[in-house]
Amino acid sequence: MILLLGGSGYIGSAFCELFDNNAVPYRNVTRREINYSDRDILIALIRETKSKFLINAAGYTGKPNVDACELHKAECLDGNTVLPGVIRDACEFENLAWGHVSSGCIYTGTRSDGTGFTEDDIPNFTFKANNCSFYSGTKALGEECLAGAEQNYIWRLRIPFNNIDNPRNYLTKVMCYQRLLNATNSLSQLNEFVWACWQSWERQIPFGIYNVTNPGHVTTKEVVSLIQQELRPSQKFEFFSDEQEFMAKAAKTPRSNCVMNSAKIINAGIPLEPIHDAIVDALRTWNN
Repeated sequence: MILLLGGSGYIGSAFCELFDNNAVPYRNVTRREINYSDRDILIALIRETKSKFLINAAGYTGKPNVDACELHKAECLDGNTVLPGVIRDACEFENLAWGHVSSGCIYTGTRSDGTGFTEDDIPNFTFKANNCSFYSGTKALGEECLAGAEQNYIWRLRIPFNNIDNPRNYLTKVMCYQRLLNATNSLSQLNEFVWACWQSWERQIPFGIYNVTNPGHVTTKEVVSLIQQELRPSQKFEFFSDEQEFMAKAAKTPRSNCVMNSAKIINAGIPLEPIHDAIVDALRTWNN
């Protein structure tokens, strides 16, 4: 039995779909149903379900985007920093292996040599660096709370997308925003992400941090070009002249744009499709 926390969210729903399609026994729990942010309640839930593994897909991202986190800081801190610490305490008390959905948004840019950040690189888009959004700062603190955790996976997600039209889908966002910022990023195909997380446990790869992003990186303009090539939309895509104009006219807090290295999880035996191929596959099977 897998105990899934936060299964009603965008990422959690993808876990539910994966488990349903593969007949994997699991229990999806939301905080509206059970206050699992209480350590004793969570321990009782683990015992009740006789869980063999726990997945934390809960967190606070802000809607429609991370700007909302600047207005709801208490909820953001609770969901992204405090909750992972509570789950760690409960799982270690019960000697239960577990995985935590984190974020690649704790980085910005690339390494000094121009390559993607690895799991060994210290996050550079954090409160400590004094350059981040409140969301990214709390996600980085959440990972700090898990430093040295026993029997724990940290799966770093980065800008999720798939072939299903959804306000949380990066491809949908690109097609809906009036103007775009051209930036270079690593991305995570949502269904591959949850599959890779599940396989981490199924294949018993070593515990630790994993960048679960599709190999490679892509610019916003490249994504737009692929959308135009595959979907031939009627709209005209416009871009901000630079990040300064974007921040002045469209954003309230800095954005993380970064490149990540996913070699660690691939070398552990869990393949991921190259990012350009994954985007093309999503667009060719696009479902409104």
